Amino acid sequence: RYCMSSIRLIASDEWRLLRRNRVAMLGLVILIALSLIAALTSIAQRDASDSIRARFQQQADAAFDGAPARHPHRMVHYGHFVFRPLPVLAAFDPGVDAFTGNTIYLEGHRQNSANFGDVRQSSLLVRFGQLTPAFVLQALAPLMLIFIGFGAVARERERGTVRQLFAHGVSARSVILGKALGLGRIAALMLAPVALALGWLMATEGAPLAPSLFILFGYALYLAIWVLLIIIVSALSGHARGALMTLIGLWALAVILLPRLAPDLAVAANPALTRLETDIAVQKDLRNMGDSHDPDDPHFNAFKARTLKQYGVEKVEDLPVNYRGLLAMEGEKLTSKLFDDYAKRQFAVHRTQSLQSDIVGLISPAIALRRLSMSASGTDLEGHRRFLSQAEAYRFAIVQKLNALQVKSITYEDDSNRNKDPEAARRVRIDPKNWQEVPDFSYRAASTSEKLRAALPGLLILLGWFAALLLGLRFAARRLGGTA
Repeated sequence: RYCMSSIRLIASDEWRLLRRNRVAMLGLVILIALSLIAALTSIAQRDASDSIRARFQQQADAAFDGAPARHPHRMVHYGHFVFRPLPVLAAFDPGVDAFTGNTIYLEGHRQNSANFGDVRQSSLLVRFGQLTPAFVLQALAPLMLIFIGFGAVARERERGTVRQLFAHGVSARSVILGKALGLGRIAALMLAPVALALGWLMATEGAPLAPSLFILFGYALYLAIWVLLIIIVSALSGHARGALMTLIGLWALAVILLPRLAPDLAVAANPALTRLETDIAVQKDLRNMGDSHDPDDPHFNAFKARTLKQYGVEKVEDLPVNYRGLLAMEGEKLTSKLFDDYAKRQFAVHRTQSLQSDIVGLISPAIALRRLSMSASGTDLEGHRRFLSQAEAYRFAIVQKLNALQVKSITYEDDSNRNKDPEAARRVRIDPKNWQEVPDFSYRAASTSEKLRAALPGLLILLGWFAALLLGLRFAARRLGGTA
């Protein structure tokens, strides 16, 4: 049975030593200040970025709705822009947003990629991590804990004070737990600014409660893992200097090397087609699929026969609707299905890459935390895929709506003669009010349950790390008691 009074006394003594250490106190103050600055700047940057995207989306919608009278197929090629709005918790962890792009140009017969990612428009330093609350806690807070706590137990052994503690009836477990509690208080101080930032986001911007608490718990668990690891290494090391070098090596491996190496290894093991390779493959498949402009094309000949049979006529000129519009709708349906097939293959490869990268989280809690943080914030790769999928569905819907206007609002005769008959060219330009009836793009973010399910694997890995280190703490206590 642990002596709680001894544990509290040792923790209080550790805190008293920290207050006397001016370098440690200065480092702690700097980290807390950096966390506050990161929170304030990240919130301001997120709000500014989301405001810009919303303004550009309004301008794009107004430009589309305000287009003059045109042929509907001209509007298909005129195209439209859609922007991905940022989730509220992107102010805490922007995730992959800087790398994936935030706007897509939608047009007929093509599926474009997202553009204007911050990394492509900024210096390469952005790739090493933006100054956000998530980055400060993932990378800098563990390093500061190492510099503060590396000698917590090793220093006592070097000075011989641990023997004096044992002589007064203090157990090795009490020493270990007291040191861990003292360092845990420091970790709690590091977490406080982030807790305030999340509370502010919930109170002022409507950040969802459950994902916010999930994030806070995940980061608290992550810092607790580092506290236990620091105490274990300090207890097992013969000298404080050796403990420091070991911990810095572990930090560099777990926080710097593995999180950057794991995606490269996953991509090497499961390579995906580049954008250029995908475009070439799509064009080859499109040529094999059928050409609506070729009168002898088998697919569209069969389509023509079905259409004539459906309406009970023998010539396309006798159809009650515009056959050119029907051809456009059929061609768009075929190309969109092809685009979707390629997108699903790419998404499947990306999911495999992400899964293999997350497996490395078993040996790097930083990777597991990153998975939890981005998933709960709604800024992970799956969120970007949701945007791409919804944008493509919207593109297909508006293109087919415009093609349907060509079917119903323009005669086949006028459509065929518009390039040689001025009156026909005038009649095929339909009322611009039709563009205003096209619904605006509305992005549907992941639900709370979807975010938590995506974040759960990261949390389970962190819990596994915490449980394993608790066992390690017991082993370190036995070693300390046996060698002191």
